Amino acid sequence: MIEVAGLTKHFGPVTAVDDLTFTVAPGRVTGFLGPNGAGKTTTLRCLLGLVSPTRGSATFDGRAYAQLPDPTRTVGAALEASGFHPGRTGRNHLRTLAVAAGLPADQAEAALAQVGMLDAADRRVAGYSLGMRQRLALAAALLGDPQVLVLDEPANGLDPEGIAWLRGFLRHVAGTGRTVLLSSHVLAEVAQTVDDVVIIDRGRLVRAGPLTELTQGAAVVVRSPDPRLPDVLRAGGLEVTPEGEDVVVHGADPAQVGRLAFEHSVELHGLHRRRDDLEQVFLRLTGDDAAGAP
Repeated sequence: MIEVAGLTKHFGPVTAVDDLTFTVAPGRVTGFLGPNGAGKTTTLRCLLGLVSPTRGSATFDGRAYAQLPDPTRTVGAALEASGFHPGRTGRNHLRTLAVAAGLPADQAEAALAQVGMLDAADRRVAGYSLGMRQRLALAAALLGDPQVLVLDEPANGLDPEGIAWLRGFLRHVAGTGRTVLLSSHVLAEVAQTVDDVVIIDRGRLVRAGPLTELTQGAAVVVRSPDPRLPDVLRAGGLEVTPEGEDVVVHGADPAQVGRLAFEHSVELHGLHRRRDDLEQVFLRLTGDDAAGAP
């Protein structure tokens, strides 16, 4: 489990992270979201011991990254698809990392197979596309067969097939009981991948919880050929907004709407609860004009 408790980080007069608290449960994929400058990257760097927090803590099962006895086997991280020697092949890059971490060199083969890179393993990294570099960075994170994955924008540069593969791969990893925390600005893809979300803005927590709860809207959409419907619903104490051929009812459930229509003999041609998508929720909570960023 990842636990962030009262995490605060100041860079001079700038507060990048402000008393941030959340948990990331094992067996689930958690999306870490926020607009540009929200403090996501700083939080991840504090978690991985790359930045020292001003206050608070960020731990793995109660231990800071620097205190882990075998960090490579505990946490795999990919914060950016860079840091590769352009003259090395993908296989040699991973073998070098494996030896440096005290792992068997053949762990590189297993990691390459996991990310579908065996066919490109003997090509020099200088010739890799951004998507291939992303897969190589993920392979490096997987070298120690870790219990926790921390990934920053892992879908960046992947083609649609690669994104679909990544989604299935992360779901599989979480299904084995491991912990996955990923930061992304591709909200449509996040919505298809994660179980939970943590949304921050200006360094502070805005919302955290299961995606299904976050996107369960409180509006009901109803359609009727009877023009009396809006007045009937208003008379029943409901707030309504016409939307084309539909009427959107706020703060109600389908049973209430259906009962009022039945009592006044209003014919219905459609009645369903409208769920907000993740982008709508994100923009409403952060007031941001763009859908997230690191």
